[in-house]
Amino acid sequence: MIDILLGSLLLGWETLIGYLSEHVVTCLIPAFFIAGAIAAFIRKDAILKYFSPETKKTVSYGIASVSGTVLAVCSCTILPMFAGILKKGSGLGPAVTFLVAGPAINILAIVYTAQVLGLDIGIARAVFAIGISILIGLIMMKLFPAHDTETKKTFGAARKAALAQESVRPKWVVPLFFVMLVSILLVGTSALDAFIRLGIVYALSIGIALLLIYYFTRNEVTDWGLEIWDLTKKIFPILIIGTFALGVLSFFLPAEFFRPYFGETTLGSTFLASVVGMILYIPTLLEVPVIGTTLGYLTGAMAKGPALSLLLTGPTISLPSLLVIYRLIGAKKTLVYTCLVVGFATIAGFLFGIFFP
Repeated sequence: MIDILLGSLLLGWETLIGYLSEHVVTCLIPAFFIAGAIAAFIRKDAILKYFSPETKKTVSYGIASVSGTVLAVCSCTILPMFAGILKKGSGLGPAVTFLVAGPAINILAIVYTAQVLGLDIGIARAVFAIGISILIGLIMMKLFPAHDTETKKTFGAARKAALAQESVRPKWVVPLFFVMLVSILLVGTSALDAFIRLGIVYALSIGIALLLIYYFTRNEVTDWGLEIWDLTKKIFPILIIGTFALGVLSFFLPAEFFRPYFGETTLGSTFLASVVGMILYIPTLLEVPVIGTTLGYLTGAMAKGPALSLLLTGPTISLPSLLVIYRLIGAKKTLVYTCLVVGFATIAGFLFGIFFP
């Protein structure tokens, strides 16, 4: 009994150390800095103004499908924001599009997925999340037109048309700032010689420091630091505890146990993965070690199709989140929404696994 306990704890420790040593310094730390900068320097209210039922659909759905990279980093953040934009007069379709895409395409999730599970599945996660979210939003809008009709009556006259005032700093500053941050991430995770990587990262860090000194206020820099710290304390402890627990679990349920269910890409396996993702509550980023280690994607015990299906449903819907959504939009809309997410995730995983085996 003691040997079993020690063995499971040792495997949990080895799993945790492996993830920390391979991905934290080069991947997660730069990603936290990027996510913090997005939260601090990009105005949320300027984006939410485009969610109106009167806004051109190509604009509203396009912004809603990618704004998760700007407005949220996890499902627990998405739900209150979803409730808030509905109360502010958002159309049902753009709000649902935002709800579906937000948790799946946040910058931390995409970077971590691509770094750990592979660039192909990281890109597929982002592309399918955007496409599926738009389709689900359009279908919900068509099936439940009464919501938008009532919203237009209630908020149409009072809706503000003016965009937020532009910053006094030159327009090129913020884009260049983000280019440098992303460059640090790309260089840090590249296969370049360590000395060359260090030199490039050092030069980029000097450039970022100069931009902060000359073009950002002290309060803005402070806000950036606070956003980074807020993300770190919310996500990093859960990731550490969860990764260790998954290592312990894999001692009792090795990845080969799941091979009969997820080892091949079929409609049955992708549907099962979608349903598992719907049932489980998976904190942000923890879906990556769940798929990579526990379910055996990195060892070949889980095929690409089921992996993508679970990546699409796991962060988007869960039993706790569905209870909240039910209270916001009612039972009928919630049931349709759940079926659409599971159905499209099943199809997306199947197509990805078949065409990119």
